[in-house]
Amino acid sequence: MTRRGLILFIALGIAWGIPYLFIKVAVSELEPAMVVLGRAGLAALLLVPIALFRREIMPVLRRWKVLAVYTVVEIVIPWYFLSSAEEKLPSSTAGLLISAVPLVGVGVAFLLGRAVRFAWFNWLGIAVGMLGVVALVGLDVAGSDLIAVAEVAIVVVGYAFGPAILARWVPELPGIGVTAVTLGAAALVYVPIVAVTGAFPTAWPSVPVIVAIIVLAVVCSALAFVLMVALVGEIGPVRMSAITYVNPAVAIVAGAIFLREPITAGTVLGFVLVLAGSYLVTRHRREPVAPAGPEEAAAIVEAEPGLSEPDPTSRAPESRRT
Repeated sequence: MTRRGLILFIALGIAWGIPYLFIKVAVSELEPAMVVLGRAGLAALLLVPIALFRREIMPVLRRWKVLAVYTVVEIVIPWYFLSSAEEKLPSSTAGLLISAVPLVGVGVAFLLGRAVRFAWFNWLGIAVGMLGVVALVGLDVAGSDLIAVAEVAIVVVGYAFGPAILARWVPELPGIGVTAVTLGAAALVYVPIVAVTGAFPTAWPSVPVIVAIIVLAVVCSALAFVLMVALVGEIGPVRMSAITYVNPAVAIVAGAIFLREPITAGTVLGFVLVLAGSYLVTRHRREPVAPAGPEEAAAIVEAEPGLSEPDPTSRAPESRRT
């Protein structure tokens, strides 16, 4: 890996590993719907001009039906439930649970009619990954937080379906255009939701909360996507898939340092098992499975380890990831 590639990899790993920390900070004062509106709206304001300059808006709008479904599945529903879950769960636990997206991607592949042929280590990966989720829920999550776990499960399903929708129905669309349009659409959806539910804050949030929303929008959404496009061009989508195994570690460290979240036996065991399972289930498959969504590395929807890498200049869309 070149020096530039290494810098991009580290930067993107951080950008996609810290959202859980800043969501936790934001929901301490803001309603989940307001967090989504602030994050999506500000990120769209930054990306739409870039997409317009690159002339990527109109091609995306022509496929608005598919993009509408993708927006709901990848952003509108998951971002709300993730913010809601983090009102109760530690940020590190949320990040680790979401790292199970590749496991759910197996089921998504079957549902979308993709013939997935598994080797023994792929089946082992499913079993190991599920044991990791059980360890996290059983050792790290109190009984009163099981509703939050169910909310994260919804997020995981959405993040698994989102990239698969793009790869199956609109693989030709430009990535930055897709992200700009979907973020803008999500923000528009949440304007009436915030108004009707009274989620708009009655007083100015504290400085840490304002900073959290800005970081979520600028760093974890807009900048992260630009970094992802650059990284794919630098090292290819196959090598970039290693980001999936970096993000949860960043989430754990960030939660421990800045929020004083404990690193328990359940955290360590779940981390090892979930990531080992994700690695095994995505290793050398004949058909690709949808990777992690908007908070995780979700750029590699068509590439497989062991196969030749796609042309780095390809215009196939990559999911934002959160």
